[in-house]
Amino acid sequence: MSTDTTAGVPAPAPPDRGRGARGDGLLRPVLNGLRRNMRQYGMLIALALIVVLFQIWTDGDLLLPRNVSNLVLQNSYILILAIGMMMVIISGHIDLSVGSLTAFVGAVAAALTVTHQMPWPAAVALCLLVGAAAGALQGFMIAYLGIPSFIVTLAGMLLFRGLTEILLKGQTVGPFPEGMQKIGNGFLPEVGPDTNYHNLTLLLGAVLIAAVVWQEVRDRRRQQEFSLEVLPTRLFALKLVALVAAVLVVTLLLASYKGAPIVLIVLGVLVAGYSYVMRNAVFGRHIYAIGGNLPAAKLSGVKDRRVTFQVFLNMGVLAALAGLVVAARLNAASPKAGVSYELEAIASAFIGGASMSGGVGTVLGAIVGGLVLGVLNNGMNLLSVGTDWQQVIKGLALLAAVGFDVWNKRKSGS
Repeated sequence: MSTDTTAGVPAPAPPDRGRGARGDGLLRPVLNGLRRNMRQYGMLIALALIVVLFQIWTDGDLLLPRNVSNLVLQNSYILILAIGMMMVIISGHIDLSVGSLTAFVGAVAAALTVTHQMPWPAAVALCLLVGAAAGALQGFMIAYLGIPSFIVTLAGMLLFRGLTEILLKGQTVGPFPEGMQKIGNGFLPEVGPDTNYHNLTLLLGAVLIAAVVWQEVRDRRRQQEFSLEVLPTRLFALKLVALVAAVLVVTLLLASYKGAPIVLIVLGVLVAGYSYVMRNAVFGRHIYAIGGNLPAAKLSGVKDRRVTFQVFLNMGVLAALAGLVVAARLNAASPKAGVSYELEAIASAFIGGASMSGGVGTVLGAIVGGLVLGVLNNGMNLLSVGTDWQQVIKGLALLAAVGFDVWNKRKSGS
């Protein structure tokens, strides 16, 4: 006699389709969006976590209005260098001379304004030309003579450091004219009624928030027009809220102290301009092309030598600008200025998402990478961490960023 073995065995419960669908609907787009944009969002999330951690560890001192203002002033020249360095690395090269060139331009500025009493606006213009000439010289040797950028800029690092010592005769020269000091230490003037906040900074913050929202919405619509995959509506709204909140917090902190530093306005103009060039201009696309696949770029008609020359010329100008900011902030030109700035700029670019092989990176990524290092420095100083351990931690941060780049490439390749 046969028996029904299935009798008494309860049937498996049907899956909770409602809960699974809801979970997938909320989590899957977020996870997919993070995976596709890991380079872009990874460091932003890391920066936010670092800020939160140091805010807790320093008992709220990190985000005090005065400290936020100092954070901007202390890292402005590294951020300026990081923009140019990111472009150099995207093109597949490296520049080791920017720290020494920064010091040399500061020495030239001191010689012109302090020693020879030249009006500071004329001296600033001449110093930018000096930086352009130095960048053009190195760019010519790299692009047209075929000398590797590592060798050329290593020689430049030694050359400009020696010229700085010769020009300053081993001494610190200063002070600079008051107008020039404001480049590194000045703030926007106060206008309007007394509101306990810096009105002009509040206005600029509102304009920046509107510009950020407009740019994000515009980019999303463009992606939809070309049938590209975009973030889900909820995740996109969350991204907008986070961006607006970040800008608003920084605006209120700066406006409650002395207002926005002048160098922050300069930096904002540079970020907006270079972001547009790298994203929309032909020159920016050619930089990505020669860094990503040089043979293919040549076959496509890209004049790689001219592009490389212009990239290093641009780096020279930005290094000169950084040198002016450093000298103005210190109110003196020093033979020891700019030491290790090239390493800070390179680290900012790699932490911000640049690839060792070139062809990958963004201007905003360089700024985020520079801010990561800046917040680490500032937070550890507030906690009285020794410089030895600061170097260890920054080295580990750089190693982690480059290791992530290698891991990400292997994973995508597989």
